[in-house]
Amino acid sequence: MDYVLLIISGLVIGLIVAVPIGPVNLICIRRTLAFGPSNGFMAGLGAAAGDGVFAIVTGFGLTAVSQLIEGFSIPLEMAGGALLLFFGWHTFFTDPHLRDADKLVYRQNGAGSLAGAMASTFALTITNPATLLAFAGLIAGFGGLAGAREPSFVSAAFVVAGVIGGSTAWWLTLTTVVGLFHARIDDGVMHVINRVSGFLIASFGVAVLTHLLLKML
Repeated sequence: MDYVLLIISGLVIGLIVAVPIGPVNLICIRRTLAFGPSNGFMAGLGAAAGDGVFAIVTGFGLTAVSQLIEGFSIPLEMAGGALLLFFGWHTFFTDPHLRDADKLVYRQNGAGSLAGAMASTFALTITNPATLLAFAGLIAGFGGLAGAREPSFVSAAFVVAGVIGGSTAWWLTLTTVVGLFHARIDDGVMHVINRVSGFLIASFGVAVLTHLLLKML
């Protein structure tokens, strides 16, 4: 098994979950604009920590289950590919608005606190059960592409590390770009981000399903 591919798979999963412009992205953008890149990045780290928890639960959970139940790799990969297609479609056709994040940012306690910024987005991420299901499908789908036919706790650890790294990389990139080009960030820019990321996510879904089809032939 190629552990480099597992890390890359984790990086891609982390980016897929983090990139689509949703509440957490909007909060990070608003915090960056209001309190600076450091505050926005800490808010992003809170989301990355939440993603890491979900990745641990699903990655090690799927590993434990796979050691007890055999023969479900094809349905899991199929579900993962379908989920990627759905994520891509939903992201592509979602029109985010910066003003939607205003109340979310300013009603939180300690809006200017780094610890408060991280805690708020961690809570927002960890209390979304849909994310747990998303990670289950994504890890199953990309595990097939990475050649993880015999999952182990070691391979799961590489994927989890990749997820946290990918998510963190996105928040660092987002807050740095917003900090540098804050005057040019508007709904139109985020609209383009959603279109591009939606297309790329759907493309990964096609890759997963194509890989599965070729494996079944």
